Amino acid sequence: MNQPLRILIVEDSEDDATLLLRVLRREGYKVVYEIVDTPAAMSAALKSKEWDVIISDHVMPHFSAPEALKLAKKLRPDLPFIIVSGEIDLNLAVLLMQEGARDYIQKRELFRLVPAIKRELGEVKIRREHQQVRDALEISETRYRRLFETAQDGILILDADTGQIQDVNPFLIEMLGYAKEEFLGKSLWEIGVFKDIKASKAAFLELQSKGYVRYKNLPLETKDGRPMAVEFVSNVYLVNHHKVIQCNIRDITERKRLAESLKKAHNELEQQVEERTVELKTALSEIKIMKDNLEAENIYLRQEHKTKNKFDNIIGQSDGLKYVLYRAQQVASSNATVLIQGETGTGKELIAFAIHNMSPRKERPLITVNCATLPGNLIESELFGREKGAFTGADSRRMGRFEVANGSTLCLDEIGELPLDLQGKLLRVIQHSEFERLGSSQTIKVDVRIVATTNRDLEEEVRKGRFRQDLFYRLNVFPITVPPLRQRKDDIPLMVQAFTERYSRKMGKQITTIMKETMKALQDYPWPGNVRELESIIERSVILSSGPALHLADKLEISSSTISSIVRTLEDSEKSQILKILTETKWRIEGKDGAAAILGIHPSTLRARLHKLEIARPSTKKAG
Repeated sequence: MNQPLRILIVEDSEDDATLLLRVLRREGYKVVYEIVDTPAAMSAALKSKEWDVIISDHVMPHFSAPEALKLAKKLRPDLPFIIVSGEIDLNLAVLLMQEGARDYIQKRELFRLVPAIKRELGEVKIRREHQQVRDALEISETRYRRLFETAQDGILILDADTGQIQDVNPFLIEMLGYAKEEFLGKSLWEIGVFKDIKASKAAFLELQSKGYVRYKNLPLETKDGRPMAVEFVSNVYLVNHHKVIQCNIRDITERKRLAESLKKAHNELEQQVEERTVELKTALSEIKIMKDNLEAENIYLRQEHKTKNKFDNIIGQSDGLKYVLYRAQQVASSNATVLIQGETGTGKELIAFAIHNMSPRKERPLITVNCATLPGNLIESELFGREKGAFTGADSRRMGRFEVANGSTLCLDEIGELPLDLQGKLLRVIQHSEFERLGSSQTIKVDVRIVATTNRDLEEEVRKGRFRQDLFYRLNVFPITVPPLRQRKDDIPLMVQAFTERYSRKMGKQITTIMKETMKALQDYPWPGNVRELESIIERSVILSSGPALHLADKLEISSSTISSIVRTLEDSEKSQILKILTETKWRIEGKDGAAAILGIHPSTLRARLHKLEIARPSTKKAG
């Protein structure tokens, strides 16, 4: 028995409760329990914790079994409720069973308790499984209906036996011009758009026998007589033990027109080539050159994608980056402290600048302090300033970055590198907006908005004692995580374009194309150094490329140790996300609001990941 049995005991006698527990433990159960003897205590226990069964005495000084049953049915109607009584009161037993009690057991027959619990838990499990199946079916039907209603192809649903139309989606109604009522209940070949097609009935018979029919170029007319060509694909499916046919109808009129235009242009070109004499060889040579050039892709000469002026220096259009920019827009107008997390080279500083540039403080410059590059003995002076003579070498008074940033935004770059002894002083400034310069007792008040960046896992640093927990909570008011470049592969072509154009102009080169294999290599590489590494690779490649095509200067390879590091980073991110969701759901895995549903995976898959990642639930209940 791996999982403990969770029992809420409604009992005023601790001896009787102990007897119940002894019976269960003798049967091999590990029991988590709580004893309550008042309505308030029972209500609190039902609201705050998960239970498998309620076992109640039938008479207590401040509480009775009918009252307990009524409260249980109100708060947790799904929980089995079992009465344990010193003596049998038949009238009370009948009343309680009618009200929903699952069993009524005398204390001298406690041997019946274990089978009763097993029976009730089995029934609860079956009910919950049935409910899960119903919920999953409802979700599936909702998703199908949404896809059906929003599909950009026409869809017909037919009865496989009769050929009658059972449903039609809005796109087909708009495409063909018929009302929905003109489709429903009729056979496919009875609809005006299909009735003149001799093959319609034959196709239906063929579909019944083969289960699949496809026409690549089927001529149709809309209700108002406009000719069109469609691709018609039909499949037979079994739905609730009944065969139905789904017909997908795609308008290919424009595609067909373009194909015919291209063919016509091709024929005209061949005719012109045949008529040429002296120019023929020159023309063929030029065509060959153009054909060879087509083997290399254009270097994405589209205009550089820019969302708005506030994101000018941020390149990309992936969903991950869009979400980061959305989060930045959400918090920019406030004065909330922002913690920007992400691996080295992901562009955390650009996000910090974007937040400042969208804030009411944008008229003043963003002030940045790199906590990773300053020596430990100079960081305090850099942050808070100093008075003349504060220490050896302090030959003049100097304002600190907090003072300079008054009324603006201060970016604490790589805050995870800040020495532990300075973290307390930083916390005080963030909490009280005041500090003293080194060598001065005068308190200076400032109005500074804090944006911090880090490539470290600060929660892990807190657990290891290298970062103050109270400072972490002060910084983590509004966290933003910048995804690594390996999770933003769609952004790589845009970045390659921007960096290539930048360094080509700088070096006076005309690089306009990039080979398919080159771009594939760039997108397949995991980029442990992220955007910074990509920019360096492109700059070096531009330097060494001699023609109009970009060639990689080096073969992109990554060491096994770096791969292991990336895998560990991914597992740490997954572990952090799972722990966050489990905490929010109070470690409830299954059910509509359980962690598995929120994460979009099966409960058994989630349990397997918990085992693999060595995630264990903290012990919060009293175990017997």
